[in-house]
Amino acid sequence: MRPYLIGAGVAAAAALLAFASYTATKPEDRDAAGTAASAPASAAAEEGVYPQWEELARRDARDGLAVGRADAPVVMIEYADFRCGYCGKFARDTEPQLIEKYVDTGVLRIEWRNLPIFGEESERAARAAWAAGRQGRFWQFHKAAYAEGAKEKGFGADRLAELARQAGVPDVARFSRDLDGPAARRAVERDQKEGYELGAASTPSFLINGRPIAGAQPLETFTAAIDAAAAKAGR
Repeated sequence: MRPYLIGAGVAAAAALLAFASYTATKPEDRDAAGTAASAPASAAAEEGVYPQWEELARRDARDGLAVGRADAPVVMIEYADFRCGYCGKFARDTEPQLIEKYVDTGVLRIEWRNLPIFGEESERAARAAWAAGRQGRFWQFHKAAYAEGAKEKGFGADRLAELARQAGVPDVARFSRDLDGPAARRAVERDQKEGYELGAASTPSFLINGRPIAGAQPLETFTAAIDAAAAKAGR
């Protein structure tokens, strides 16, 4: 176990996020509204929203690990690991639908945070994703790394270079240098620190305008949270 996961402060944050995630996504909330997709943007829909977490959105127009307008009314922060099977399921089954429905229409921005929790290969894949982002190909790398059966091939140096080529990274030699450089390590450590301070010790974890969602929940869970956040923002 990593040293920075130990201690009362992190344990308390983990307990808070676990409770908040349960409160935000518990089944009775969806049942009471009939379906998540049709839940009204009411006071009940705003339960479980934490304004201090909404401030974690970076909204940097130069961020290569984000998609959507920097001034979009809703920001979904995604904490994920490339060796996480549930992260892959979300990336393949749910995220493309959210991009088509909300990102492409200017409502949603998705900001990625690397949260490698499955050892050295996770760390290496996270740095590689960041390096691909330096050349404007993060989301293409993301798609290749989360393709069906991709994680079973591992994330060794040769495999990462292959994924970079699949993603259309222009300069693979630079990519390989960048992923092993100090800037990549600092960027991944920054994301890890943010996630662990929230108590997001499992992946995938999400914040939608300060509303936590734990796990690869059904599409309707995300659309209900995004619709509620957009309505609150006046969109």
